[in-house]
Amino acid sequence: MKSHTLPLLLIAAAGLLGRPAPAVAQQTRVLTADKHNEYGLVYNLPLTSLRFEVTARRTATHRGPFYQYAERFIGTDKVVTADTEKWEIVSVKAVAYGTADTSEKYLMQLKPGAVMSVCVADDGMLLAINTETKAPELPAVTPDQPAKPGVSTNDYLEYVNEDFLASQSSAMQARMLSESLMEVRDAKVSLTRGTAETMPTDGRQLELMLGSLAHQEAAMTAAFTGTTETETVTRTFTYTPDEEGRSVLFRLSDFAGFVGADDYSGEPVYVTMQTLETPELPLDAKGETKKLPKDAVIYNIPGTARITLTMKGATLWSENVDCAQLGVTFGVAPTLFSDRKARSAAIFNPVTGGIERIFDLAE
Repeated sequence: MKSHTLPLLLIAAAGLLGRPAPAVAQQTRVLTADKHNEYGLVYNLPLTSLRFEVTARRTATHRGPFYQYAERFIGTDKVVTADTEKWEIVSVKAVAYGTADTSEKYLMQLKPGAVMSVCVADDGMLLAINTETKAPELPAVTPDQPAKPGVSTNDYLEYVNEDFLASQSSAMQARMLSESLMEVRDAKVSLTRGTAETMPTDGRQLELMLGSLAHQEAAMTAAFTGTTETETVTRTFTYTPDEEGRSVLFRLSDFAGFVGADDYSGEPVYVTMQTLETPELPLDAKGETKKLPKDAVIYNIPGTARITLTMKGATLWSENVDCAQLGVTFGVAPTLFSDRKARSAAIFNPVTGGIERIFDLAE
């Protein structure tokens, strides 16, 4: 190896979209320069990505078989009149994180006897020099919240008699069911007031009887008013900023919920990138671009982009994000870290590759 920079491979993908594997905390490794690696330490800088955590709520309504008789027999017009299913996004969270940019590797070429170590993540991404730090970890994903069990619009069939089943008139069936519903409600009132002809012998028996009556009431009522159930589903999507513009991150279907970007059954959710700032290389006291030190420790000076998620023209999420790949690279002289008399240490941002802190080890 004769240079601090190994051959460059161009980034081919404009963005990585989809559902990533569950996040696992990376381990770290400490590398030291010696004969076996020819006193050279190889590392990667990060590539900045965003993990979007999107939560959608599914609302499904089911019409009862006697919805058209609800006002006539049970005195309410608040009923479900059609079976529907609707999905809507209720929250979006985003976390920026870094992974090793494998398109380019860097080499710190040291002299024999140099006392210096590099802390990298298990993918080779630079984290620190002459000190150790924890590898970054993505937070856990919010779990789904399934629909709570409830009655269905056909549960009333558990409580009807032969006369009901034999009837060919839906209006007659509705009247008979409403009468049974009134009887159940009267029985609940009698039990709670203690005026029922047959009262339970203890509190546990009373609880069971009231529970049974409550289920009967809910089942018969649902046959008129219908049911509504809700659940929330959370999915994660990865986006790696690269080029300005808009692309489809995923789609949301009223029939299937989250679907892929190429599934046209769903409404598109767009991710848009707008470059806000591209940094320049550092200048010296004369206002001229500084020269890169020999065998420099390379780091990132990140750029900034505005990342926005939209659906049907409405903004779901928007923030300014510092991105390693939108910036420039520069370097620090390796003697800062290898001088035996005054050794320094550095910690690098695991998302952008920028320098977070340089400090004297004697501190």
